[in-house]
Amino acid sequence: MSTIQNTIDVIAEQGILPLYFITDENISIEILRTLYKAGIRAVEYTNRGPEALSNFKKMVAVRNAELPEMLLGIGTIKNLEHAKAFNDAQADFFISPGFVPEVADFLKEKEVLYAPGCMTPTEIIAAENAGIKLVKLFPGNILGTEFLSSIKDVFPSLVFMTTGGVETTHASIESWFSAGASAVGLGSKLISKKRMEEQDYPVIESETRKALEIIHTIRKQ
Repeated sequence: MSTIQNTIDVIAEQGILPLYFITDENISIEILRTLYKAGIRAVEYTNRGPEALSNFKKMVAVRNAELPEMLLGIGTIKNLEHAKAFNDAQADFFISPGFVPEVADFLKEKEVLYAPGCMTPTEIIAAENAGIKLVKLFPGNILGTEFLSSIKDVFPSLVFMTTGGVETTHASIESWFSAGASAVGLGSKLISKKRMEEQDYPVIESETRKALEIIHTIRKQ
């Protein structure tokens, strides 16, 4: 089994992909520990500030020492330079808000998962033709569940994850799964700026457990 398929399996099995960024290094690390404690085994840290790379390197060190099963990915990758920097920093997978062909080529050669954001069938076809296996539908709140259910049959071999506007409710998550998503990205609805700044780790943990329980319930139906 390739690392790419293994990473897709972990994300799909988990059903949710928590994503966050905060400039503070210690809070970044504590949230990672909290998510692991809640049962999360794949996390997307987003490349949304100059501190992202140094924070990420420290998070990888903590992961290697304490959180053996955690896959730590990097999001908001928009160019090859950043992809190379985070590949050197041992990112387990890469996610973009859009499809960046040179990043796709670079990571395919490294046998590392790249999940680009796509918004149109044309973008999805371009990604699929470049060897992409997991597509992020973004922004989900603009596209809506009907978009996914309409195009799903055209791309039977692709795995879809949606990010943007997904609520941490049974109804919201189930609507995306019913439409054909294998996972949903949960950012500010789960790990809000307020919760991060107030270092409210117990709430982040309990809300994450609830989201995982929702996935479990949906799959048992």
